[in-house]
Formats: sequence, C-alpha cells, structure tokens
Amino acid sequence: MSSDAYPKPVPHLTPNTYAYEAGPMVKATGFREYDARWLFEKEINLMGVQALGLGLGTLLHEMGVKPELATGHDYRSYSASIKYALVTGLMAAGVKVHDIGLAMSPMAYFAQFDLDVPAVAMVTASHNDNGWTGVKMGAQRPVTFGPDEMGRLRDIVLEGRFRYADGGSYRFVNDFPKRYIADLTNRAPLKRKLKVVAACGNGTAGAFAPQILEALGCEVIPLDVELDYTFPRYNPNPEDMEMLHAIAAKVRETGADVGLGFDGDGDRCGVVDNNGDEIFADKIGVMLARDLSKIYPGATFVVDVKSTGLFATDPVLRERGVKADYWKTGHSYIKRRVTDLKALAGFEKSGHFFFNAPVGRGYDDGVLTAIHVLDMLDRNPGKTMANLYSELPKTWGSPTMSPHCADEVKYGIVDEITQVVKDMHARGDKLIGQKIVDVVTVNGVRVMVEDGTWGLVRASSNKPELVVVVESPAAEACMRDMFKAVDGLIRVHKEVGDYNQTI
Repeated sequence: MSSDAYPKPVPHLTPNTYAYEAGPMVKATGFREYDARWLFEKEINLMGVQALGLGLGTLLHEMGVKPELATGHDYRSYSASIKYALVTGLMAAGVKVHDIGLAMSPMAYFAQFDLDVPAVAMVTASHNDNGWTGVKMGAQRPVTFGPDEMGRLRDIVLEGRFRYADGGSYRFVNDFPKRYIADLTNRAPLKRKLKVVAACGNGTAGAFAPQILEALGCEVIPLDVELDYTFPRYNPNPEDMEMLHAIAAKVRETGADVGLGFDGDGDRCGVVDNNGDEIFADKIGVMLARDLSKIYPGATFVVDVKSTGLFATDPVLRERGVKADYWKTGHSYIKRRVTDLKALAGFEKSGHFFFNAPVGRGYDDGVLTAIHVLDMLDRNPGKTMANLYSELPKTWGSPTMSPHCADEVKYGIVDEITQVVKDMHARGDKLIGQKIVDVVTVNGVRVMVEDGTWGLVRASSNKPELVVVVESPAAEACMRDMFKAVDGLIRVHKEVGDYNQTI
C-alpha cells in the first residue's frame, strides 16, 4: 500500500460531522517534550489516534527497532477505545502488539522486560483532568521518548509520512497483573507491622496498589480505591494539596504509620507522615537517599530542577560521598539521565522516582516507591516517618504552583524571563535584597541568592501552564519574598493566568 493511502491529519474538525468521522484530527501541540497529551474529541479523534499508531510503527522501523510493542490503558471511559485505535495503526505498520489490558504505566514498562519486548505505548493521561488522553512511549527500555523522538514522531504523523508493512499482529496477555504483582511481592515480608493508608484518588492504582501492600504484610487502610473515571473527590495527583490533605485526614483519623498516595496511572507516589503532615516528594527523595546511601555509599542520585537544594548540601549525604546531579524536569529526562549516569536512583518533586539496578529497573513506579518508603521504615524500627523527616535540615519550600499559560506561548515567555534573570546576574543586580550567586538554565531558569534561597520558573511539558517553585534554607519570609520576586517577573506577561494553588 502506498504511503499516502492514509489521509494526512488535520489540526481541527467539528465533532459529529462526516468530516470528523472520516478524517484524522491531531493537534500539533499534543506532541509534548516526553509524551503525548490531547483533549479527546477536541484535539484528537479516533482516526487521529490510528494515525498516531501508524506513525509510531513507522518510527520504530526508522529507528531500526524490532517492531514489537507492549501496550495497556488506564481507567478512563474512553481509554480502551483509544488503545484499540492505536493498535490498529500499529498493526498496519507491521508491529506485533502485546496488550496487557487495564494497567498502570509501570506495568507496561515492566512488560517490556517480562515479555522481552523492545517498545511500549501506554495509553494514559496520568493525573490530567477527565477529557484528556495521551500516550507514554519508548523504544529502548527502560527509557521513554524525549524531545528528539517526539519531534520526529510529530513530523511523521502531521506530514502523513507513514510506512505500511506486513506482519502486524495482536495478542492479549491474559492475567498480566499477576506477573507484575508477583515481581514486587516475591521477597521477604516487612519485619515491622505497619498501618498504611493507600490513597488512589479513584484512579487505576486502586486496582493494584492495596493488594500489593497487603501482600508485603501491611495493614492497609484503603482511601478512594474504587475505580471511577469521573474522579468524584479530586484528581489523583499526589503533588496536589487537595489529595495530600485527604490522605492526612485519614492518617490522623486512623493513627496510621504513613499515608501513601498514587497518581492516576500509578507511576508517582506522595507521602504523608504519621502526624498527618504532608512531606513534599523532593524531601522524601532526600530521606530515601540517606537510607540507600547507608547501603550504597558514594551513590549518584539524579534530581530535577524543581527539587530541594538539600541533595547537594545535606551533611549526611555529603559525608557518605553522595553525588547529586540536577537535571531537567520530566519523567523521560530523569529516566534517561539515571540510565546514562548509571545512578542508583532519580527523584522528581512531582513524585516520579526512578530506582535503578540493583534496587529497580530504572523506570518510574509509584508502588515500588511506596515499597522503598516502607523498607526505609523497616530499617529504622525505632523511628517514625516524622522522626526521619525531622532529622533533615530545615528548609521552607512551596508546593509546585502552576499559573495557566497557553501551550503556544509558554516557552517564549519562559525564554524572556530567563534572559531577564541572566541580565540581572551579569549586571550584579540584587534579588530579594541579596546578590544572585547562581543561575541554572538547564530547564527554564532557577535563580539562587546568597543565603541559598532559590526560585524556579519553567514551562510545563504536559499542560498549558508555567511551573513555579521556591525554597529557602534561611527563613519562611525569604521563601515568600522569592515567590513575590518570581511572580513579579511572570506578571509582566499578561498571557499568564491564575495559579492552581499558591503559598
């Protein structure tokens, strides 16, 4: 069949018309830096998803990757239909597809290893609001696509440069969750009897996480584990204070040892201590780095630019020869950096944690993260989560704050803010009354002043938003001053809207 047999996708079609049903629609901005996200029916239709599958299959051939792929879908009302449209396109490109069914993203990554399959395409919009869909893709386990692969995939799909091939096939892998659960639970149970709140926000993790934690010997208190794609209480996002507050309330009500929250597709984990206090994921990363560095001194940990400065300054980590590598935010960026540096683990403030050999396979798995947290408690039998947290040097940090900003303009705005900060640094200007001592531009701009207070502005890679984080090791007032300074740089741009949350 000729390469132009499938119609070239268009960016917009009106739903419920002949044109909408007869032609593929794919909005270009859905191809993000490290995965794909669209509003279903408004920015992509089923024929557009089919074109995406055909394009992905074409890219696998172009990359010289064996055309064999694992796929699964999250628990949204439309995810299964999107997956089957994707599979149709993949098969038309000659790809052998292994379907693991309803799954969390880490289950699809695990399938690459367990089924010995080189590629993956997981249909999920993660924690995005209902109405969103997306695909997380990779062709070199354990890493997933970054900007180069996503850019090439976008060009193939939007330009209709498809390559048809024979040999495509489909196989449903029966009872695959049992294999994933066995992989995490075929180990010695925890010595310490722990009472654990398992919060899933009615997302896909509800089908798997509680039973895994029970199999490890925990007393599990389920919270919002019923699968409900309307997300009746809140979006399953353990970085969002609404979900963390719900977990905290349940921990205080039940006297649990720890609260664990999983996002919509199960690749992230949030933590609340035994007092019901939320611990931001970057601080959990420091605690885990402390714990793992006892066993693996001199280890390297990759952390994203949104994360606390303690990875570089914590005296315990420095004493153990830990190396901290600050890198670009994004699960594909950190995952690849962990693999390239052969780091022991990677941590993102969003709750994506990547445990590499010998403590993991290098991909992000929220349930495995929870297990590492529980193992940390198990190795410290006389201490609570609150005790371990209190041992960290004190800093005052913000949640991740996200003012709305359209995809079409967000990168340009961040570039302008970055240049303003670089110019201030070059001139010797002060920020919050202090000298600027460091400007990191690996991902947006992270500016630090003399007392260690820092602020970050970057463009979100998967939503029409900016991302703002501030932290101070000196005082809460300094942290708030930095937020005002950073927000002042942002407010010059009228295209930027309100924050989802603030300090």
